[in-house]
Amino acid sequence: MVTKPSLTFSQIINMNLGFFGIQYSFGLQQSAVNPIYDMLGAQPHEIPLLNLAGPVTGLIVQPIIGAMSDKTWSPRFGRRKPYFFVGALLCSIALFFYPFSSALWMAVGLLWILDVGNNTAMEPYRAFVADKLNEAQRPLGFQAQSFFTGFGQTLANVSLFVFPILIAGRTGALPNWVYASFFLGAICSMGSIWWSMRTTPEIPPTEEELALMKATPLNVFSPFIEIGKAIGSMPKVMWQLAFVYLFQWYALFCYWQNASKSIAWSVWKTTPANGELYEQAVSWTGLVNGWYNIVTFLSAFALVWFVKRTSPKMVHFTCLALAAVGLLTFPFIENKYLLFPAITGFGIGWASMMGIPYLLVVNNIPKERYGVYMGIVNMMIVIPMILQNLTFGYILQEFLGNNSAYAVAFAGVLLIIAAVATLLISSTQKPTENISFSSSH
Repeated sequence: MVTKPSLTFSQIINMNLGFFGIQYSFGLQQSAVNPIYDMLGAQPHEIPLLNLAGPVTGLIVQPIIGAMSDKTWSPRFGRRKPYFFVGALLCSIALFFYPFSSALWMAVGLLWILDVGNNTAMEPYRAFVADKLNEAQRPLGFQAQSFFTGFGQTLANVSLFVFPILIAGRTGALPNWVYASFFLGAICSMGSIWWSMRTTPEIPPTEEELALMKATPLNVFSPFIEIGKAIGSMPKVMWQLAFVYLFQWYALFCYWQNASKSIAWSVWKTTPANGELYEQAVSWTGLVNGWYNIVTFLSAFALVWFVKRTSPKMVHFTCLALAAVGLLTFPFIENKYLLFPAITGFGIGWASMMGIPYLLVVNNIPKERYGVYMGIVNMMIVIPMILQNLTFGYILQEFLGNNSAYAVAFAGVLLIIAAVATLLISSTQKPTENISFSSSH
């Protein structure tokens, strides 16, 4: 077995920088797309269905891309890098054209393209960390992705607060600040991926891996065959994680879809019908979401220390509990400044969600199938999102009175359930020892 050399801290940062651009795009989706839908005339109970693009494309694209990347190797282009590049290019194109949406159908269509690009770029990144890093450095690698998740989404959300101050007026159906935020996203998406590709070489497959690739060459059916085989032999810990994810990711979509309207109602006592006041609420939501993402990138590397001293399971349980408390108090706060301490727990939870669960499963899967199994982990994420998009409109309308504040509190209850379910996970993963920032190359 080939021993992977330890990388320096700067090398790990360089290899994960592309996650920054991907997550800037996701930050815009979380905080800007739903208010744009509101501005283009969508009704509250329609919002979940209009968000189907992300989970459906994730369900289809990520496992297929993962299976394909497992069977890809080019001495010139690598194994995962071609997928980074194509995904980032699609993202940049969709982000550039999104502000020109003149009708709801156009915004929805561009979101589908944007999500195909995001999912194509993001899935190989999980496998990329597993490919490059030895067991001792994987917690640092996955939490570096969590750091850039927070950093990228922070910039996206802060842009929603800053650009409306700097850029007034409207062009077409949308305010001018939308153009600035999305154009910046297009630059970040392509630029950060390019940097990671330029600075980080991939590890060539072994002779055995190359022989296996040649014996089972990539064709139109092979990704689906690989996905089926992988699900059939999936380790128990992944099924247990899927149960946690069912509640965790359903809850997250409830928050992202309703945060702006919750703040508009609790702080400004208004709805999207009052365009001027609602834009103030959307702008403040960007700042609030920016804050929780600041908390995410500030706490991401600290969680590595806690993993070393306890276990990934206990760290994730604690972080989910903190997030739940934050969402349960959030919708009942009338002072806009008190929203920041309330959402802090959610930021810590988000830091764990984007990195720690992968530590629960990565040592339980074969290295030649990292891509397909990381894609299956994403299936566990997007299936709850699809369920949320299909069912929550009815729940919101029939049981929560179309009240977005209640929707956010409902998300908090679901996170409590997810936290308890985390304690039921029986992983063979032990607390990681010897996590180091090596100076070797």
